[in-house]
Amino acid sequence: MMSRSYTNLLDLAKGNFQNINPERKGLSRVMSVPGKFSDMEDDDEPASSDNPSTLSVDRMIIVSNQLPVKAVRNPDDQGWSFAWNEDSLVLQLKDGFSEDMEVFYVGSLNVEVDSKDQDEVSQVLLDRFKCVPTFLPRDIYTKFYDGFCKKQLWPLFHYMLPPVEEGSRFDRSLWEAYVAANRLFSQKVVEILNPEDDFIWIHDYHLMVLPTYLRRRFNRIRMGFFLHSPFPSSEIYRTLPVREEILKALLNTDLIGFHTFDYARHFLSCCCRMLGLEYQSKRGYLALEYYGRTIGIKIMPVGVHMGRILSVMKQTDKESWISELKKRYQGKTVLLGVDDMDVFKGINLKLLAMEQMLRQHPIWQGKAVLVQIVNPARGNGIDLEDIRTEIQDSCKRINGLFRMPGYEPIVIVDTPISVGERVAYHSIAECVVVTAVRDGMNLTPYEYIVCRQGSDTCTNFHGLKKSMLVISEFIGCSPSLSGAIRINPWNVEATGEAMNQAISTSDSEQQLRHEKHYRYISTHDVAYWSRSFLHDLKRNCADHNRKMCWGIGFGFGFRVMALDPNFRKLSGAVIVSAYKMAKSRAILLDYDGTVMHQNAINKSPTQEVISILNRLCDDPNNTVFIVSGRGRDSLAEWFSPCKKLGIAAEHGYFLRWTQDGGWQTCVQSSEFGWMQIARPVMKLYTEATDGSSIETKESALVWQYRDSDPRFGSAQAKELLDHLESVLANEPVAVKSGQFIVEVKPQEVSKGIVADKIFTALSGKGKKADFVLCIGDDRSDEDMFEAIGNALAGKVLASNASVFACTVEQKPSKAKYYLDDIAEVVSTLESLADVSTTLQ
Repeated sequence: MMSRSYTNLLDLAKGNFQNINPERKGLSRVMSVPGKFSDMEDDDEPASSDNPSTLSVDRMIIVSNQLPVKAVRNPDDQGWSFAWNEDSLVLQLKDGFSEDMEVFYVGSLNVEVDSKDQDEVSQVLLDRFKCVPTFLPRDIYTKFYDGFCKKQLWPLFHYMLPPVEEGSRFDRSLWEAYVAANRLFSQKVVEILNPEDDFIWIHDYHLMVLPTYLRRRFNRIRMGFFLHSPFPSSEIYRTLPVREEILKALLNTDLIGFHTFDYARHFLSCCCRMLGLEYQSKRGYLALEYYGRTIGIKIMPVGVHMGRILSVMKQTDKESWISELKKRYQGKTVLLGVDDMDVFKGINLKLLAMEQMLRQHPIWQGKAVLVQIVNPARGNGIDLEDIRTEIQDSCKRINGLFRMPGYEPIVIVDTPISVGERVAYHSIAECVVVTAVRDGMNLTPYEYIVCRQGSDTCTNFHGLKKSMLVISEFIGCSPSLSGAIRINPWNVEATGEAMNQAISTSDSEQQLRHEKHYRYISTHDVAYWSRSFLHDLKRNCADHNRKMCWGIGFGFGFRVMALDPNFRKLSGAVIVSAYKMAKSRAILLDYDGTVMHQNAINKSPTQEVISILNRLCDDPNNTVFIVSGRGRDSLAEWFSPCKKLGIAAEHGYFLRWTQDGGWQTCVQSSEFGWMQIARPVMKLYTEATDGSSIETKESALVWQYRDSDPRFGSAQAKELLDHLESVLANEPVAVKSGQFIVEVKPQEVSKGIVADKIFTALSGKGKKADFVLCIGDDRSDEDMFEAIGNALAGKVLASNASVFACTVEQKPSKAKYYLDDIAEVVSTLESLADVSTTLQ
């Protein structure tokens, strides 16, 4: 069933413009279409974005949990009043876009709107603000935001493991509400989406499965996602029962952004451990290859809006907030904390550190004041009442210990304050202290530095600006502020000492630290961040229209397969047709990963494979070879039932044409003294890498790490490769890496040489191959694919030869064809064997 919103897009593509306002690009009205909240699947068929759009101007659709709009119900129930929320990050980031780019916003409102008013509110917001509201029913919203977001994802992403007590089992109804909410957001995006011309930028953990819904409808949309919270290590993340669904949904975007490398590294580790994906670094850009699509990984911390802060400061000066605070704390040294009421902000640890400083450095008693601004909690988080009680008790106790007439060491500001008041506190504070035990970005230090730069109250005796920061090493902005004093907030004693150091530092040093911080913050503001993200999103989507795309899979297993136009799936009908017409055929097959599963315990071929190979070999027009890196003894034993099968063992070092023929070596090398050098090096890495082992062949040594930790094994393999290349630099060997292996073998040995030898022998007998099928899955098989091209160019093959170089699974390859898996390889070979049986 097709949705009404999608029908409107079809009308638009057909030229039906009756609902379009000529003065505004996009749809003139927003429809509220009720969704089926219980459905986990999208009802609509995936739609293609192949049809050209009627619009050509780039637009940006920003999707976030909340719109950057303040909504207030007018008195006496007389409609609504709306205004921009100037402090909203998603509003500020548009400063990084060109003036020509239209920006639309999709999100929910911070108030509940009656269903009878929703159409009118939607129209006003679209007309005046280019905002499209998503109205979530109360029951869905509660389970979505207060439930799954705040009680499942928020703690987990801040490194808190789920409880194991009885009754705290994962609540799947919360997940279903999360999915339903994301689906409603997707419907609103589709209502205004021009798939060929628009960019979509999704923000934060509330909407992590939204990309799948959008990619299902339009395969080639340009879509990015930015996570504003931390991303936990794989050991934490994989406790989430829906871990793979979320990862796969995020991989339906084109660019995924994180504040720090740590967060990106944890995400990539999860993709490796749970999905088997390895990231690559290309010219400084991190990327994942996923079914032919390249998903970029962006590491760029967000900045502050300089103009907004300076504008508020001017207004604050007019309202005399700064002068009033200066009088209130005259003669005092003010340390400032600004935090939400949250279990992860470490507010109580900060109070205890203040107590520690006053005990260890009595000189500050009566002089130093910690002003702690506590913002209201965002949603119904966990343990809020316990945290509030703990803070109140600590404050009361510490003030009781150090209180003097006209002096209290800790001042808690837990009533709502204006932005101007907060800026005023920043301006008069000598130091800002952040003791969060885990936080995403935390822009408080940035805002503080800008306020100190713009204030006339924070200069030293030379008239230069100064400031100091004490910040937790567990917050996202910590790597960017190299002049700050970094602390482990759990170490209360060290934090107290850092606070003393900060307010005891000389003016000249404070000025140098301030200059360093301000230089970075002023050049890496929110506009710089959004401009950089859009630049990378455009670069990552540049080849969208060059590739062939189609969607595969169901539910959150859906993904888009993207292929180079010259790289396509091997068609059974095409290869069978060419096979029937050929007179001299060469069939070269890799073994592991091609006709045998890599992870199989029993490595001997199945009876089905033996039967197919025998039928192929019985055709007098066929020359069939198994070309493998395995030793000749194992291969000879496994394929003993195949009398006419050719075998090339150890990547072609040994070769025999039939079982009755003797083994011959394809190269002249007979010196293996290098093994005495390579083996001790491999043994060293084997002892240090649990799950790894050494395989000794007649012509090669192989270090395999398939059973080791994937991240550690991969790192050790890279180190071993470099080590072996160094110690064997003067030896006639090649050191190469493959799928979970590092191999050392004679330089002139390769599967490509085997292919050359087979083609040359057939040509010498006057039977140039006019049909070539070569299937492999590993890097070593690329040598065969290359040799086939060279043989065709060198006229070793028939001029009209049908060549099918094929890799297993879609991946970058010199082959022109691919098959999805081993089952398809066997099925293809069986279809050819059936033809030979029929022809005979």
